[in-house]
Amino acid sequence: MGQHRHVRVAVIGSGFAGIGAAVRLRREGVTDFVVLERADSIGGTWRDNDYPGCACDVPSHLYSFSFAPNAEWPRAFSGQPYIRAYLENVVDTFGIGPHLRLGHEVTSARWDADALHWVIETAPGATFTADVVVSAGGPLSDPKTPEIAGLSTFPGPVFHTARWDHDVDLRGKRVAVVGTGASAIQVVPAIQPEVGRLTLFQRTPPWVMPRRDRDITRFERALHRAVPATVALRRQSLWGMRELQVQAFTRHPGELGLVEALARRHLAKAVSDRDLRARLTPSYRIGCKRILLSNTYYPALTRPNVDVVTAGLAEVRGSELVGADGSTARADAIVFATGFHVTDMPIARRVVGAGGRTLADAWADGGMRSLRGATVDGFPNWMTIIGPNTGLGNSSMILMIEAQLNYLADYLRKLDSLDRRGKGRRAALDARPAAVEAWNENVQRRMARTVWATGGCTSWYMDAQGRNTTIWPGTTAEFKRETLRVDPAEYDIVRRPGTLVPAAPAGAGAAEAKEGAR
Repeated sequence: MGQHRHVRVAVIGSGFAGIGAAVRLRREGVTDFVVLERADSIGGTWRDNDYPGCACDVPSHLYSFSFAPNAEWPRAFSGQPYIRAYLENVVDTFGIGPHLRLGHEVTSARWDADALHWVIETAPGATFTADVVVSAGGPLSDPKTPEIAGLSTFPGPVFHTARWDHDVDLRGKRVAVVGTGASAIQVVPAIQPEVGRLTLFQRTPPWVMPRRDRDITRFERALHRAVPATVALRRQSLWGMRELQVQAFTRHPGELGLVEALARRHLAKAVSDRDLRARLTPSYRIGCKRILLSNTYYPALTRPNVDVVTAGLAEVRGSELVGADGSTARADAIVFATGFHVTDMPIARRVVGAGGRTLADAWADGGMRSLRGATVDGFPNWMTIIGPNTGLGNSSMILMIEAQLNYLADYLRKLDSLDRRGKGRRAALDARPAAVEAWNENVQRRMARTVWATGGCTSWYMDAQGRNTTIWPGTTAEFKRETLRVDPAEYDIVRRPGTLVPAAPAGAGAAEAKEGAR
């Protein structure tokens, strides 16, 4: 295509984070922006994950934007088609369509210190320059398929749940499902009735709680339409219940014993076979891994056409699959439900900051690190939505996204103020290394007492060094307070030709922030 355009802000990704950022930009009066999306439609996770049974494990009225309430959710936990339709409606309602650039995968983003902007290359050959980049691709964007010896010899279809092949007819087939995370517990009961045989490869059993799902009645929906405040009240109630649970996860894991007992009872009611029940009982504290919700997963595993292999898939020999325990099974199709590149996001290798260092290089030794889950030292005017240590183990990520959008809005206000004070000399903000270090030291210190660190499991929350760089060890209300404003003391001001000017002395408040003499 060869086109070039300069924008104030470039947003990467069109899931909840990207669309939320676009709406917030428009509400802040910023209209000079683009949303770069690699696919041919919007939706992010809720576009890519359209496997059978896909639904959210957060109540719908909480898993939606506070500024875009939806009175028409059909169920307490709505399915993937409804969530994607909701996002599409947000795009239409807030006029985001003209800003979308679909089919524009970002192949590289490079900071130009002389021009004081980012240079972004996309797969169609288009180039964008942007004063600010908002990376909103999210950690659940790139499927992770394990390297299995002999997988290339398998004669049948092989695909990941996030890239479901709808052209493959699984009826009557022997199907192997690898993994027992959130996707697997939805896929297994959805396909079990129609496949000939289902073999589940389970390395570690998950804790599964009942899913308190139900239809939202016509009366409730009519009430929400007539009295919009009831939607907000419902959302607030759902939020409050989850906030009350946080202390058990983050400070007092021992208090999770009652929840664990409820999960054991849920398992016992569904699985009468003692041997199978033992194989499905986790040996780690509940909450250490993501707690899953399902009323149909355990019953599906008791069906005559299901085998549970309590080991990972180790090798493939043509149509024969070999478990790590030496067991074998034959299959006509393999479905990987093995998660995503969360702590090693591929885009980090394509982002080049000041001094030619990639984001992947910056995170190579100490793992993913950022200031308030948003900015990284050495990467001026680069902001991540759903960045390091902003994930949740018990509530809605939309709450965290909206908190970070507050931070983004104030960040842009600070830049506009600096530009005005600079009288034509544009500015950028670069997180101070000491501020990034202090923030992350505090996060990791708090992490040490959480169930994710003490529960006796290995989860996808952990990076290769065993650090939890994914989860926020506090309440969403606390995170919102921490990201409501940008503290100038945590940033250096960058002006041409690349000189650094402290935004404020360490510990200074916003009112004391001065650029100082040039």
